[in-house]
Amino acid sequence: MELPASVAITEVGPRDGLQSAGDAISTASKIQLVDALARTGLRRIEVTSFVHPKLVPSMADAEQVMGGITRMPGVTYTALVPNARGAERAVQAGADELNVVVSTTETFNHRNLNMRVTESAEAYRSIAAIARAAGTRATIGLSVCFGCPYEGVVPLERLLHVLELLVEAGAEEIALADTIGVANPRQVQEIVRAVQQHWPQLELGLHFHDTRGLGMANVLAGLEAGVARFDASVGGIGACPFAPGATGNVCTEDAVHMLELMGVQTDINLDALTACGALVQQLVGHEVPSRMVRAGSVHGLLARLSDRAAQAPLTPW
Repeated sequence: MELPASVAITEVGPRDGLQSAGDAISTASKIQLVDALARTGLRRIEVTSFVHPKLVPSMADAEQVMGGITRMPGVTYTALVPNARGAERAVQAGADELNVVVSTTETFNHRNLNMRVTESAEAYRSIAAIARAAGTRATIGLSVCFGCPYEGVVPLERLLHVLELLVEAGAEEIALADTIGVANPRQVQEIVRAVQQHWPQLELGLHFHDTRGLGMANVLAGLEAGVARFDASVGGIGACPFAPGATGNVCTEDAVHMLELMGVQTDINLDALTACGALVQQLVGHEVPSRMVRAGSVHGLLARLSDRAAQAPLTPW
């Protein structure tokens, strides 16, 4: 199957990657990371989330981070918001775009947002209105589309029902999230094609976690189904604090590396992005899942081997 010629990556590391770090990462370090990522060619960076600090203490400095970054031309700085109050804070802080979190299952939505799914759909209307008044827009990150830690398997009919509520509420872009890392490539393709069949006009993204080692395979499955918008986290860090056992996101630099090898354009500087992965490892104080940080790129390896072979004396057979 023909793959998309280019892919848009939304970098979620500063928010999704660091949200479980507590107060271990300073505000200055978060700003440093966002600014470094903005210099890699990334065009969309989720900077922080405007949630209640008691629920996610690591994001208590959202206003300070958003106000401290150096804005790069052509980069959209987004913020996750759970409700209208969060949207108002994000707009006041200068967010270029709002990302509204909604869950597919009632239990997860209640644990995460203390609302029913229908209430979240209505909340999206209010948030989208706040975004429009500020001259921007609101997208949706839809959690637990492939499996829920509380309700288990999510029937396709349930997912489509929630998507219908959100589309009716005016949603134009939705990222389907595998919040607990249970998706498999066949499931990804089946769900993507079902959504495309129902709403071909919908801007569809995918957000994978690599909990069980299937993250990159799921990215490839999404590509083959025609999706050209993916979330990823620098260094492969991140875990939802409301999803027991959740681990890191698909690693941004690993995903960009794979896409480059396949001839899919990202317009991202892989060396600069890998340096950001190394910075994340330094900031968190432990090894991160990034293969690029550990092993480097295939192109780099082959170039070194070629240079070594060219310098070595010829050995007769």
